[in-house]
Amino acid sequence: MPPRDDEKPRRGNLTRRGSSPDLPGEEPGDDPREGRRGRSSIGDARAYTPRGRTVAERGRVPRGNGRNADPFRPALQVLDGGETTQRARGRKADQPPAQRDTEPARRAQRDTEPSRRTQRDTEPSRRTQRDTEPVKRASRDTEPPRRTQRKTEPRDTEPRGRSTTRSREDGRSRRTSDDRQQRSREPKDRRDTGRRVSDRGRGPSGRTSREKRPTLAEPPKLANSTRRLRLGTVLALSLFVTIGVRLVVLQVATSPEEAASLLELRENRLSSMTLPAPRGSILDRNGNVLAHSVEARYVYADPENPDLQKDVPGTAAQLAPLLGVAQSELIADMQRTKLVEGWLKFRYLARGVNVAVADKIDALKLPGIYTHLDERRDVPGKDLASNLIGFTGAGDEQRGLEGLEARYDDLLHGTDGKRVFEVGAGSKLNKPIPDGFQQDTAAQPGSSLQLTIDQDLQYQVQRVLDAEAKKKNASIAGAVVLDARTGEVMAQASYPSYNAANWQKVDAEDRIDVPTSVITDPGSSHKAFIFGAALQEGLIKPDDLITIGPGIKKGDTPFNDTHPQDPGTRMTLPGLLAYSSNVGTILIADKLGKEKVYEYQQKFGLGAATGEGMPGEAAGELLKPEDWSGSSYGSVPIGHSVSATLIQMAAGYGAIANDGTYIQPHLIKATISGTDGAVTPAAAPKTHEVLRPEVARQLREMMEAVVDVKGGTGGAAAVKGYRVAGKTGTGKMLIDGQYTSHNASSFIGMAPAENPRYVIAVSMDVSTGGGGDVAAPAFSEMMSYALLHNHVPPSGTEAPTFKIKE
Repeated sequence: MPPRDDEKPRRGNLTRRGSSPDLPGEEPGDDPREGRRGRSSIGDARAYTPRGRTVAERGRVPRGNGRNADPFRPALQVLDGGETTQRARGRKADQPPAQRDTEPARRAQRDTEPSRRTQRDTEPSRRTQRDTEPVKRASRDTEPPRRTQRKTEPRDTEPRGRSTTRSREDGRSRRTSDDRQQRSREPKDRRDTGRRVSDRGRGPSGRTSREKRPTLAEPPKLANSTRRLRLGTVLALSLFVTIGVRLVVLQVATSPEEAASLLELRENRLSSMTLPAPRGSILDRNGNVLAHSVEARYVYADPENPDLQKDVPGTAAQLAPLLGVAQSELIADMQRTKLVEGWLKFRYLARGVNVAVADKIDALKLPGIYTHLDERRDVPGKDLASNLIGFTGAGDEQRGLEGLEARYDDLLHGTDGKRVFEVGAGSKLNKPIPDGFQQDTAAQPGSSLQLTIDQDLQYQVQRVLDAEAKKKNASIAGAVVLDARTGEVMAQASYPSYNAANWQKVDAEDRIDVPTSVITDPGSSHKAFIFGAALQEGLIKPDDLITIGPGIKKGDTPFNDTHPQDPGTRMTLPGLLAYSSNVGTILIADKLGKEKVYEYQQKFGLGAATGEGMPGEAAGELLKPEDWSGSSYGSVPIGHSVSATLIQMAAGYGAIANDGTYIQPHLIKATISGTDGAVTPAAAPKTHEVLRPEVARQLREMMEAVVDVKGGTGGAAAVKGYRVAGKTGTGKMLIDGQYTSHNASSFIGMAPAENPRYVIAVSMDVSTGGGGDVAAPAFSEMMSYALLHNHVPPSGTEAPTFKIKE
């Protein structure tokens, strides 16, 4: 075996990577000029052996365990044009002889070591021994490197690079070059069988055994991208469907027991508190504040605080003088309270606490006692319009309790918010855990209420009413100022008044709004409606004369005048009004009839609440025609057997002042949104016609006689520089359906009489005295201020001269 140094360097003539190496069975005389294009020798394969040893592949047999002796054996089985050696031999057998004769020459050109081919040809016995005996591993170290050449064969259509391996049986070796020559001379039909006769398998008899043709390994299947995409889509959709179903189960299909359990667990760690909504303000017609909320504090306790429970009485004793709440009440509020969903962790002790008082409580550092931002209702004018506005409570919700605060509480209060937060288990403080669960529902501020009230006029009306009521020793009194053209209530006062900030110190009967809550017999002020109805129906004329006497009897009841006249006295209509004649009014009512009297009472607004806006407004009561008795024909026309409120009477006179058109009186001018400040005007008041304009003007002129005629009942109601029309009234106040012994003395009038701007009604409950003496002076002062305050020009004409008798 020649030394390895005689060989050419392994990597001297490497073929390009991927070409097929020489395979066993090639002819030694192949043409070397074919070159190495697309082919590689066994020497090149050895050069790629990681172990670096050159081992002749011919004669190698697997070890006894069925595995190849060389672990890198698969790397040395190189393909010929993408086919195994056996398939290539099969294709050579199909070639024509001429083509097969030229193939050794082409292979010889690729042979770069002719000496080694000669050596293989001249040592058949040695090659035969390698063909018949297993090759030992030691021979790889001593045997000189050998290379075989392949015949150039036509390549089939299989792609290059695919390889197959031929399984070897024990005791079988590769063919020698002589065997390959003999194989090349075998008949075509034997080569075409696809099975080979191996010299290595010949027996003593010379017979040959057929070697099984090796099975080609199938090419590896490539991954299907479409299938992978579909599979991935199905998996993703399945995942989402699973999650969706689980969510539905958790949110919809949860059993009531599970929901209750979860709620209980959550409630044990959650605490909540109310976020008070800012209450809307009450403003006058010019935007001046009549009532509003100011900054304050509320004081609350955490009954679950263990330190608080150690000394509840001591804590209550320290808070009672500061909060003005009884110690026993505070102790009750600090006790632990079991709720359906858990234990109470929040309890108000006081609302609307002054900021300075709250600071003192904080300085005490009482366990379980806390303060927080709150608001307190403040009335800047103290008793200004207090009976009208009312007040709010200081309880948990600060709701309106009386007056407009109660009537429009939903509008003013807004919607409280809520804060739910998580507290630590066993925490002594009712404080949120940082970064814990917290949910805030924002409070919606209440809307503000703008009234038709004029703050300055209201103040003057209250001042005058209070002074006159005290002078006349009145038990109660009321006054209303109406804008005759719009029906707006410019002022509405009651006596006695009170400070709304300290309403708890005033008895309930002293907090009522007299103009809307107190009903009385209107008395003689009702006579103007009878005169107006008769004029409207054409039953009388302004210059008519009515024959009267000192008295008249209806049923079994006599009715006399306060200014008695001789029997057969003929009096004018202005004279009858000036002297407030009962007899003359009853005679005119007889012309109308009870049905027309009742009809016009309703047209002037009696018998039903006006809907001014005050809560608890009384409706009054009328006597229906079918209920009239004999005396009713005398009592009803002069304002008895009739009950009405002062606001009803003022609205009826407003129809006379407004040329016969009744306008519903109202207190609300507009509402102002608490969120965006949008101003929404109040709904238009209801109106209807009662008298024709010329009838209303005739009636107003007649009513001027009450003030201007000497000896008239309303002389004290005169206003300097202005013509005044009105009527006095003296009735009885009703309490629980029973008349009192006092007089409900009133005066209702308008000015300027030729074109009225305001209507004012004043009423007082006094022991003695009529409307002219009690209420008329107060009317005069109130009307004077109202006209001057609103720059109403004085009357441009003189009052007419009235004839009283014929």
